[in-house]
Amino acid sequence: MVLSAKASSFPVHADFECLNSHNREAINPNSTLTFSFRPPKLQSLCTVKNSQRSLNITTTTTISSASRCPTNTRLVQLCADGNLEKALGHFVSMRELEIPIEEESIVALIRLCEYRRGYDEGDYVCKYAFSSLGALLSLKLGNALLSMFVRFGELGKAWNVFGRMADRDLFSWNVLVGGYAKSGAFDEALSLYHRMLWIGMRPDVYTFPCVLRSCGGAQDVVRAREVHVHVIRFGFDVDVDVVNALITMYVKCEDIMSARILFDRMPIRDRISWNAMISGYFENGDCLKGLELFFKMRELSVDPDLMTMTSLISACELLGDGKLGKEVHGYVSRTMYRGDVSVCNSLIQMYSATGFLEEAEKVFSRMESRDVVSWTAMISGYEDNAMPDKALETYETMELDRVMPDEITIASVLSACASLGRLDIGVKLHELAKRTGHMSYTIVANSLIDMYSKCKCIDKALEVYHRIPDKNVISWTSIMVGLRINDRSLEALMYFRQMRQHLTPNSVTLVAVLSACARIGALMCGKEIHAHALKTRVGFDRYLSNAILDMYVRCGRMRLAKNQFNLDKNDVGAWNIMLAGFAQRGQGATALRLFLRMLESKVYPDDITFIALLCACSRSAMVDEGLEYFSSMELKYDVIPNLKHYACVVDLLGRAGQLDVALELIEKMPMESDPAIWGALLNACRIHRQVRLGELAAQHIFKKDAKSIGYYILFLNLYAESGKWDEVAEVRRIMKDEGLIVDPGCSWVEVKGKVHAFLSDDKSHPQLTETNAVLEGIYEKMKAAGFSDQECSCLDEIETSKTDIFCGHSERQAIAFGLINTPPGMPIWITKNLYMCQNCHSIVKFISKVVRREISVRDTEQFHHFKDGACSCGDQGYWGRTEKKA
Repeated sequence: MVLSAKASSFPVHADFECLNSHNREAINPNSTLTFSFRPPKLQSLCTVKNSQRSLNITTTTTISSASRCPTNTRLVQLCADGNLEKALGHFVSMRELEIPIEEESIVALIRLCEYRRGYDEGDYVCKYAFSSLGALLSLKLGNALLSMFVRFGELGKAWNVFGRMADRDLFSWNVLVGGYAKSGAFDEALSLYHRMLWIGMRPDVYTFPCVLRSCGGAQDVVRAREVHVHVIRFGFDVDVDVVNALITMYVKCEDIMSARILFDRMPIRDRISWNAMISGYFENGDCLKGLELFFKMRELSVDPDLMTMTSLISACELLGDGKLGKEVHGYVSRTMYRGDVSVCNSLIQMYSATGFLEEAEKVFSRMESRDVVSWTAMISGYEDNAMPDKALETYETMELDRVMPDEITIASVLSACASLGRLDIGVKLHELAKRTGHMSYTIVANSLIDMYSKCKCIDKALEVYHRIPDKNVISWTSIMVGLRINDRSLEALMYFRQMRQHLTPNSVTLVAVLSACARIGALMCGKEIHAHALKTRVGFDRYLSNAILDMYVRCGRMRLAKNQFNLDKNDVGAWNIMLAGFAQRGQGATALRLFLRMLESKVYPDDITFIALLCACSRSAMVDEGLEYFSSMELKYDVIPNLKHYACVVDLLGRAGQLDVALELIEKMPMESDPAIWGALLNACRIHRQVRLGELAAQHIFKKDAKSIGYYILFLNLYAESGKWDEVAEVRRIMKDEGLIVDPGCSWVEVKGKVHAFLSDDKSHPQLTETNAVLEGIYEKMKAAGFSDQECSCLDEIETSKTDIFCGHSERQAIAFGLINTPPGMPIWITKNLYMCQNCHSIVKFISKVVRREISVRDTEQFHHFKDGACSCGDQGYWGRTEKKA
């Protein structure tokens, strides 16, 4: 047999001359074989081969020390010493020199490979055994190989060995059943157990824990009870280890009552019994009974161990009771486990989950030694408590301590990067994950998708997504959310259709897709998802219910929205969605009446309620009412105003022309202003052409946020409306230097259940010729009706440049497409990503009158419902409308 390159790399030592002796007794059994790469003399080699010919290497009987070949004795001795490198080198030398290797030597070497976790070495020895010892394996050799491959997690190879064994004993069956159970192949483990019973093999105390673990893992209570009967039949129902396994099995099957009956009937209990029952209560959500059982354990003077302590701390986390956690912490600090790393890690996690982050920091800072779990618990604690900056600081300190992150650490830090928009650190973590092999963990890939999506690198997110070999529901949901927040909602719907061919979506997935439907006005797709949720009842909670409601509201179907709203009037979120819907339509009075109904229904408002109310007042010029609600927030409703509420009030005052009052409010705020507040003032300056004050607002904005393109567009329009074209050019230059690109105008229209997208200046649509012909016909009719060329098609160069930035005119193509492909008289619903300009507003009014159709256009700010040549906004809601200061 020719050795592979890998085999020849094994180091071999010792004195080769001993092998040339005709007298086997002359060989020193304590010497180490030397492997020579030069061919030995033919005579010597033949002498060695002839002297060994009488040995039968396939014998299964134990060879006595007196009759064993000294080289085999040396191999067994090296294995007993635990020296895998020398033992394997000796083994390779024996093979090269064609010295017969006894089975006992092979068994000893296999056991050493298992003990030393030598996977490659064990596989090499196994191949030799298969090729040299015949098709069938002896019991001793087969069991050794079985044990090794199960330890290495190679169940396929273990099964191959099992099939080659001439005979099998109980150990053979137990090892394989245990291997399947440990790897999560519960059905295979139970099938093997039943086959074992069928051939008449009697299980023992080692069989049942493995089988019971499989029943618990499969959460199959029927088979669990069947195995329980077997335990009683074979007389193991009083064995503590078996009964402990039974308790754990029933706990996993969520049959806590059966577990408690077994526990109470136990004549003798050990700590494992108590821990299994206590943690069982915690796992099944009955933390109070678990705590009661712990107190009973202490009354009986049973000392808790490490597992008891960590279970208690986890129970406090599940209860969300930080004060109880402090009491448990005090108890733990008086025991020998106070400095144990796993206990401290559990305390950090518990304090972080219950909002006691300072206590978590104290525990972390006092730890004498920290492992990767300690650092990860602290990092995720900061991230979960909305402190991503502290999470990144902690990770940087972890790097300085040269602690290698695991997959959970990387995922937690990536989440912090996503929150802060720290693409630079996220890219470094991506490279680290590639180097360390952590990209194989789906949780890391999913976190990368989320990070790249929120950092506006959706193409990188898609690249990561497509490289995931086994995508789970979170993978699909993450990419759909990423596409949605990057204004690619139509693609998100396509991915949803693909997902349904492979996996069943959960409620989080449906919420994400409904958001995409709402964004582009995909009503029919939204209805399909609503029907799917009703049919499958997949996690039908308030989040999903409110997502359905929001979809109907944002698609402009208020009748359907009211039907959905009436199903659950006790949720403040549903009321807030309806209030926001009326606010977006400029129906302030309707929103205020709904708010009064909300109070009558005993549903108490929250901070989001007042954001919707203030927006409604702002859009409807209800200044006094808005200021009254703002003043009463804290006094009457115990809701403390935050930055968003102040931004709404600045918008309220600014739209009403009270710019000086709005500026005074900003200067006297009890908190530091953010870009959104100055952005509200900048928008008001645009409406009222207050350039100087607008420039002041822009300075404050760009000090803190130089990347949000929306503020630049507001600033551009302020200068454009005021005729300051040099300043417009300068702002555009800054935008170019910052790498900011204005999204092209895009409008969506749904026809026969399919959503069609129209981009500004896009020449690729298959019906472009027909839509252009329809629009040309509309323009001719407008001219005949007395409209100017500029009003018809925006031919003025300056006006065209300005409205291309803020409008894009994409809704015209979408409306023309709807006119061609829908029956006469049928309403047309359009959604667009930019504002609606004055010219488009005039054209759509004219179209609604000429073709006698209702046309609804939802732009980035509000709804426009056109009917008989009039718009629901009262000609006050299009982009470019300004009010000169009196």
